[in-house]
Amino acid sequence: MTTVKKRILVVDDEEDIVDLIRYNLTKEGFEVLPARNGKEALEKTTPPPDLVILDLMMPVMDGFETCRRLKSHPATRTTPVVFLTASASEVDEVVGLELGADDYIQKPISPRKLVARVKAVLRRAGSAGAAGSDQHETITTGRLEINRSTYTVKIGKKEVFFPKKEFEILALLAGHVGRVFTREALLNTIWGTDVVVIDRTVDVHIRKIREKLGKDADMIETIKGVGYRFRV
Repeated sequence: MTTVKKRILVVDDEEDIVDLIRYNLTKEGFEVLPARNGKEALEKTTPPPDLVILDLMMPVMDGFETCRRLKSHPATRTTPVVFLTASASEVDEVVGLELGADDYIQKPISPRKLVARVKAVLRRAGSAGAAGSDQHETITTGRLEINRSTYTVKIGKKEVFFPKKEFEILALLAGHVGRVFTREALLNTIWGTDVVVIDRTVDVHIRKIREKLGKDADMIETIKGVGYRFRV
């Protein structure tokens, strides 16, 4: 039986870092595609890679813009993105996660830990896909239509873009009408238990979702001191 290698796109303007990451991921059986900036990375997304490791500060196109474009394109909007950056700014981390990144890792990190984090993100992506296959592909409630297979949301028949994490939170809540999800449950389900994310990140994502829902924002109810639930 032939095993298909997972393809990982590594985007960083420091050649030594790319070489180090490529060496260690290749040892683990991955196929690595190198890119020196965001523009070059986008040119290497056909066919889409299985995961993107993305630096933040790069020439030509930075990591935020690259992630934004990846998450807004139908072919790559579900592709996991891991930020690997020297920036220790909490603001940068929150922005990266809001854009749909699956993890935010600060340099320096040991190759062994990086490989472990990459494998964890790939496992979560695979588990999410398997779980989604057992659920209805499309959720329709009121003016809201959520399609899990295409990661698209329509509000009043108009498609509105939701970054990956916002989409997953909305789909999870809307798929369990009336069920209360604690912040911890949302963090563990959407980000996984092996990623350190602050509780406030959930609140920020909920706020962004409500802004896009507009007059339908009250579908997401805050249960004070507990978490959130979807109501119709």
